[in-house]
Amino acid sequence: MPESRVAQVTQDAQHAQPPSRQVIRQTLIELLEADTGEKYPDLDEKTPLREGLGLDSVDVVSIVSQIERRFRIRLTHEELQTLVSVEDVLKLLEAKVAAGPETKAA
Repeated sequence: MPESRVAQVTQDAQHAQPPSRQVIRQTLIELLEADTGEKYPDLDEKTPLREGLGLDSVDVVSIVSQIERRFRIRLTHEELQTLVSVEDVLKLLEAKVAAGPETKAA
């Protein structure tokens, strides 16, 4: 790729809009399905992660690790402790992704 094209691609990536809530939600569903082997066609955002989806702490860590890589963000231990429902995950991801790659907690 010519140098000017590389610069343009880099500039475009820096000014790209963060993914929408729907894209984040679909990504979360894909990761959940891959990790658990279950299908979630009508996942209710009020569903509890542990009781509703049957996730244990290892499952949550695995999914969070994949989310961090996919969206190039970092979630702190404190943030992870606040995640009770699917909606909690989506709200946190929306905020972190909007803040930019590799964001740290305040």
